[in-house]
Amino acid sequence: MTTSLAPSTPEAVDDAGGLSGEFRGYIARLRGGDTGSVPAVLGLIVLVILFTILQGQSFATKGNFANLLTQSAPTIFIAMGLVFVLLLGDIDLSAGFTAGTAAAVLGVLMSQHGVPWWLAIPGALATGAVIGLLIGLLVALLGIPSFVVTLAWFLGLQGVLLLVIGEGGTIRVDNSVIFAIMNNNLSPLLSWLLFLIVVGGYAGVTLFAASRRRAAGLPTVSPAVIGFKIVALALLLGIATWVLTQERGSAGASSVFLKGNSGTSIKGVPIVVPIVIVFVVLLTFVLNHLSFGRHVYAVGGNSEAARRAGINVGNIKIACFVIGSTLAAVGGIMFVSRLSSVSPQTGGSTTLLLAVAAAVIGGTSLFGGNGRIIDAVLGGLVIAVINNGLPFITQQAGVQFIVTALVLLLAASVDAIARRRAAATGR
Repeated sequence: MTTSLAPSTPEAVDDAGGLSGEFRGYIARLRGGDTGSVPAVLGLIVLVILFTILQGQSFATKGNFANLLTQSAPTIFIAMGLVFVLLLGDIDLSAGFTAGTAAAVLGVLMSQHGVPWWLAIPGALATGAVIGLLIGLLVALLGIPSFVVTLAWFLGLQGVLLLVIGEGGTIRVDNSVIFAIMNNNLSPLLSWLLFLIVVGGYAGVTLFAASRRRAAGLPTVSPAVIGFKIVALALLLGIATWVLTQERGSAGASSVFLKGNSGTSIKGVPIVVPIVIVFVVLLTFVLNHLSFGRHVYAVGGNSEAARRAGINVGNIKIACFVIGSTLAAVGGIMFVSRLSSVSPQTGGSTTLLLAVAAAVIGGTSLFGGNGRIIDAVLGGLVIAVINNGLPFITQQAGVQFIVTALVLLLAASVDAIARRRAAATGR
């Protein structure tokens, strides 16, 4: 009788399981409380199917699909900033009016002082960064709870908007470049090029990461699972790109930079989509592959343990508030692009509430230490589908608020239950 002395490598075990083994492991993680973005994805699918069945002739159209992507962009950017703050276990109640203040700065610089867009945009972003810096200093150095600090800024920035714009006033922003961000589209050719870049980039990064883990003797998923993920992404994005590159009707907008949208033709992926993709990739890289990102998760998980490990908790908090407010300023620029104007109501009303809801619905925990940038995108799309689909069914604003509240409450409940299960299973 002979016995093999070859070690049982982790990758050999994982590869043997294939798709079925990966699926069983995924179910085990779900039962253990690691739900991730599953509730948001399922909710998005259910809502799309529901509105398609009830009002498919109005909701399930090429034009409305493109409108969903642009409609969700400001909320997504503000929510991405809130993810950094929520990861700390803090909150930023001023994010909505930070977006409005940055938008007002952009409008004043361009309309009243003739500043070109390539200088006005950095000015708006700097406004957000300064607001975030001041909030972070008050929270980190003075130890004032973020709820109190950002509530004060929430009230104060409303006053700033009124002083800058005036009660009932509106600043018109007529600039073709700013307008193009939210209203124009890539050409069909560049839309398919974007598809190839995204799918090819995802495939390359996934395969490279798997090869590095395998070379280091670490567990990795089987090639079948990796292939399934790549094919699924390619299929999903391929269908979306095909739909968006079809003729969507007539409108007066034409692309400033690109061909394919001249006259009354509307084709191609909205310009804001690649902008969102770039931010998602960069911010995900920051959180997942830089020491700063690991420190953010550590502080959110246990700030005292992080401090004892040598992490400068104060600097991490300041940096996260700066990033959060700067991304809120990006959202403000999106508001200006979509409306071509700024008013005292920009960034007000339900802007903050919907952005927080987007981050939480997407899977970011309110308790800190758990969340991803993609959560903001998924949650933002869920909010956009609700706000876009419900008016086709009922014009009562009360119903829309109630449905959004129930979805948010459900997401928060899932988060709380998941944390309890994770604690019970020791994950």
